[in-house]
Parts: sequence; structure tokens; C-alpha cells
Amino acid sequence: MSHFSQIKTQIRHLPALKAALTDLGIVWKDGPEAVQGYRGLTQTAELAIEQDNGYGIGFRWNGSEYELVADLQFWRQDWTVDRFLSRVTQRYAYHTVLNETTQKGFQVTEQQQNKDGSIRLVLQRWST
Repeated sequence: MSHFSQIKTQIRHLPALKAALTDLGIVWKDGPEAVQGYRGLTQTAELAIEQDNGYGIGFRWNGSEYELVADLQFWRQDWTVDRFLSRVTQRYAYHTVLNETTQKGFQVTEQQQNKDGSIRLVLQRWST
């Protein structure tokens, strides 16, 4: 028998999560959406990802962060759950940094994707 798993994340800003998923080419739906699991059980999520097998993945606010909710027996993504969360978290961090630094008057002057998958950003702010 299968059941829903809730996986904690450090994701707290929904717009950055949406941008991260979009960057990765993952189609998502704004919630609240029912995420389908075993035997028709559902969980409500603020953001849902439909899979070809009819079962879903969602991100649900737990009061302090968005947690991943899914029936892992029916996981059908190109990456493992760990790799999926790693990729989403990296893109989420990228968008969070850009958002925070832009609000403080910084601009990206250089961006480099390293061989190890990390991203190097050079930011600049002009003082008057």
C-alpha cells in the first residue's frame, strides 16, 4: 500500500518556486489543486505538477515553508526525488538572490554556469 509523503524544503517564496519550475521546463498549475495519490486519495497543494500516469506532485504550505507532497510510489519525473529537489532548490535560490539583490539596487554584470552545476553571479551597484 502506498501513501503520501511530505518532504520538507527551505522554499518559502512561491513566485521564486514558480520561476524555478518554469526554468526547468516543468509545467505547473496554480492552486489550490488536488494532488492525486493511491486509491483516489488527494492532498491539496498551492502548486501542482501533473504527471502522465494521472498521479500528481504538489507543493503545500505547512505554515513555515512549502513542502513537497507526492505519493512516491507513482513518481514519474525525469529525475529521482532527491535530484528533482536539488535542481528546484538551486533554481529557487537563484531567483531568490536575484529578487533580493535587485530590490537593493544591484544588477547582474556577469553570470557563469560552472561545470559542477553551480552558478557564479557577479553583482554591481552604483552609488551616487
